[in-house]
Amino acid sequence: MKRATRRIGLFWMVILVAAVAIPGRAGAKETVMVPMRDGVKLATDIHLPEGGGPWPTILVMTPYNRKGLEGLAVETGKRGYVLVAQDFRGRFESEGDDYPVFLSCGWGERQDGYDTVEWIAAQSWSNGKVGGWGISAPGIALNMTAPSRPPHLTCCYVGVAFSNMYSQAAYQGGAFRKGLLEEWLTQSKFTPKNLELFRAHPNYDDFWKALDPERVASQVNVPTLFLGGWYDIFSAGTLNSFVTINKQGGEGARGKCRLIMEPYGHGRSDDLVFPNASHPQSADLWNWFDLWLKNDGKGIEQIPAVQYFVMGDPSDPNTPGNRWKTADDWPIPAQMVAVYLHTDHKLRLRASEELFGSLSYVYDPKNPVPTIGGANLTGSKGPKDQRPVEERSDVLLFDSPVFDRYIEFTGQVRLKFWASSTTTDTDFTAKLCDVYPDGRSIVVLDGILRASHRNSMDESEPLEPGKIYEMEIDLWSTSLTVGPGHRIRVAVSSSNAPRFEPNLNTGKPSGTNGQTETATNTIYMNAKHPSHIVLPVTAHWPPVGEIPSTSK
Repeated sequence: MKRATRRIGLFWMVILVAAVAIPGRAGAKETVMVPMRDGVKLATDIHLPEGGGPWPTILVMTPYNRKGLEGLAVETGKRGYVLVAQDFRGRFESEGDDYPVFLSCGWGERQDGYDTVEWIAAQSWSNGKVGGWGISAPGIALNMTAPSRPPHLTCCYVGVAFSNMYSQAAYQGGAFRKGLLEEWLTQSKFTPKNLELFRAHPNYDDFWKALDPERVASQVNVPTLFLGGWYDIFSAGTLNSFVTINKQGGEGARGKCRLIMEPYGHGRSDDLVFPNASHPQSADLWNWFDLWLKNDGKGIEQIPAVQYFVMGDPSDPNTPGNRWKTADDWPIPAQMVAVYLHTDHKLRLRASEELFGSLSYVYDPKNPVPTIGGANLTGSKGPKDQRPVEERSDVLLFDSPVFDRYIEFTGQVRLKFWASSTTTDTDFTAKLCDVYPDGRSIVVLDGILRASHRNSMDESEPLEPGKIYEMEIDLWSTSLTVGPGHRIRVAVSSSNAPRFEPNLNTGKPSGTNGQTETATNTIYMNAKHPSHIVLPVTAHWPPVGEIPSTSK
């Protein structure tokens, strides 16, 4: 989240939020302490354009020091906007406590976002129109603010932000996102009580519901452009925000939101550089703000509802991938194809006819599978080669035949499987990889499920050792074209650390320093337990035969 602001894969946004001011003339700047409803005052910089007002305003609420937005202030001034840059409660020069982080931005007892927007509208330099802008943590602040319905909030531009803190930031699949939360909270020097609090709530309870904007999507009444990336730590949040608000929001939001999905994460990876990936012009934030803050939404119909980049082999000049597509809605229509796991480590379009087919592996929490690539904030992230970890004995691999045509997969990917364990709790992980002709196994998606949360995130249910359970892992969504010479691979294991904190296999919280147990975990793939991955097929070339035709 902090590093996202510095290294986000959206080049133009990096320029805008650079800490060093861009040379040029600017209008007046004033620093004020804006009072919130409970008396706490937040440090706020007001950057006015030159000339006479009143003007529309762009608001950025940040936990990363508002003084780092001087460059953006010059650009907003040139374009005839006031920039209001504000430190979060308890951050830098703002009063109060930053505990719990993001909660005070929301729709509860404290509503810092609402109070700030309405304070802006009451100032003599304001024309009453306020647009919210935020990437990563500042975007999360807007997702929390919008449901409180500040009357003068006119539009938002939100990039790479969660829509549900529990499932997308803290406990994906019920497993603690150690690599994300610990690093972000520690490096950004948030109150240590935040991490303690998050660990104290391993289930989706009332605490997390107050940090779940999806639950109150119907209260959002402003058009929002949502910008995300297929490898982003919050890609599901970007998609879910668009879907819920565009369909369930108030009259001012419903049908007026826009979605853009790029091939990046919370920062770029040099492992694969996709051609033609530059963002569409209609994704430009100035276009969006001009549309709503200066033209009252006239021309919104000219921006496609959904714009998404279809990834493909960067070295293949014939791929129909590596290009932008548009759609009227999300998800786009797709044929949901079940591809079945077999005990010979193959993927096939038909289920196994074996009566007792299964594969087992030993998972030791003291020796977890190390994280290589994927949707991470820092460290190893993005589309990286998985071969170094695929050689481990605690990783099961399942390969499709080599493709003889191009297949496009766009949408949500899920692994439905049957499993047992020798312990009362354990994790199951899954990866979808694109295996290149040269053998590279490039991670596309990965996911996890804490077995004790197999039925619900609301509560934990221990396993009965040896009993077979039906489970499902949500790998989130992608858009990818796999071409001739490639294969797809599914990798199943029980750890991916430090992306996810290893399960101790004891039924005790993972953050405790205690005893661990070694688990023997078994995946069943037979006539009674047809474990399979569900893939969203949206196109194939040539358009004949099965998908792929050689996968029998």
